[in-house]
Amino acid sequence: MGHALTNEQAANRTLFHLTDEHDHEAGGSTLLGFWIYLMSDCLIFAVLFATYGVLGGNYAAGPGPQDLFDLSLVAVNTSMLLLSSITYGFAMLASYRKQVGATLVWLAVTGLFGAAFLGIELYEFAHMIHEGATPQRSAFLSAFFTLVGTHGLHVTFGIVWLITLMVQISKHGLTKANSRRLACLSLFWHFLDVIWIGVFTFVYLMGMLR
Repeated sequence: MGHALTNEQAANRTLFHLTDEHDHEAGGSTLLGFWIYLMSDCLIFAVLFATYGVLGGNYAAGPGPQDLFDLSLVAVNTSMLLLSSITYGFAMLASYRKQVGATLVWLAVTGLFGAAFLGIELYEFAHMIHEGATPQRSAFLSAFFTLVGTHGLHVTFGIVWLITLMVQISKHGLTKANSRRLACLSLFWHFLDVIWIGVFTFVYLMGMLR
């Protein structure tokens, strides 16, 4: 009986050894976790788009899209964000070639385009508020400021993340950890680009056709 128990214990030890022998690289699940985060962010923006779709026509006898939107200014703003995605792509290509200097330069250019996008958006908000089109004026304006403002907050967070990553790369180079962070920020930045295309089409273009 004791001999059989010893064999069973030996078998258990062998099974434990087999299931524990695979080493997992540190940070290997980072991209998967970040994809899950992006999916949750998609749900947030889906709710905001749906809310705007329901409330976007309620002007409360106040100004509507045709009274407030300047499509030429919004087109310039959109081009800033689209160009930032292109320059981030150049940063990724430079990182694949382990060119630290070029990576930092393209990241800096990306940050400048992102800052220009935010500057134009803040100018638009300030101009609308100066004209009396505040979020409290109508359901349309509440939904507009919430949707566009939430996207702007994401861009602000992305710029802060980008600057932090530039500091990390300048200190430690293109390590595996920094390369993973670059890849995650790339997903986030291009995700914001796609969301903005939806905002530009659904809010601005369709708003001018109402």
